[in-house]
Amino acid sequence: MLEEFNARRVQIGTPADKVSEMRQVEEFGDIRNQGFCVHCGGLNETNDHMPSKVFLDKPYPENLPVSPACAKCNEGFSRDEEYLACLLECVIAGEVNPDGIGRESISRKLRNQPALAARLAAARRLDGETVAWDAETDRVRSVLVKLARGHAAFELNEPQLDAPLSVRFAPLTSLTPDQRDAFEQEQVAPAIWPEVGSRAMSRLMVVGDEVFEEGWLLVQEDRYRYRVLQDDGLRVKIVIREYLAAEVQWK
Repeated sequence: MLEEFNARRVQIGTPADKVSEMRQVEEFGDIRNQGFCVHCGGLNETNDHMPSKVFLDKPYPENLPVSPACAKCNEGFSRDEEYLACLLECVIAGEVNPDGIGRESISRKLRNQPALAARLAAARRLDGETVAWDAETDRVRSVLVKLARGHAAFELNEPQLDAPLSVRFAPLTSLTPDQRDAFEQEQVAPAIWPEVGSRAMSRLMVVGDEVFEEGWLLVQEDRYRYRVLQDDGLRVKIVIREYLAAEVQWK
């Protein structure tokens, strides 16, 4: 887990070569795993977008994944998600000045929320000749676990209410070539097929085994992609803004 983001390492590029675009896939899984908040097990009061729209740009994808959530959880993560989205854009730009931020929606948030902008500015520092950022890792971790829970429930119909076994994240460009290849191109044949009726099983039946070989589901290019694996427990990999790579694992 990195406590600082290195702005000099940023290299924005396209997603991995092998990425499957999001498809409209219906859910026919066990209804006992549905109808409650995927974060706390409480009431199903809202649809929680996975990912939150703060990580995306308009026009939003038509097939944006959603998971059931209680109002408290849905609202409770919003500030941390906003913080992470703004942090990533500031790291990529190397500054907090709204005029230098590439995404207009984030630039507008920084203009309208001076307290948030000041908080991010205080996290920016020089490490020699390098710009570094002291990220609030608890907030980053909270968002990543939230997103991973939503993807596990949406794709596999397997809500994960327990705390994850591990949460790892780092800038993509901080990985060694071997680490980057292992993260991006991991080839895994499903040791355990997904639940019958789950979206993951539907993708297998409609798209074929290659959906597991390619793995990544593209929500929006250069903004957000993810994949769900079941070879070693349940793992969710996420890439946000083609900068932050994360893996959340349950038993």
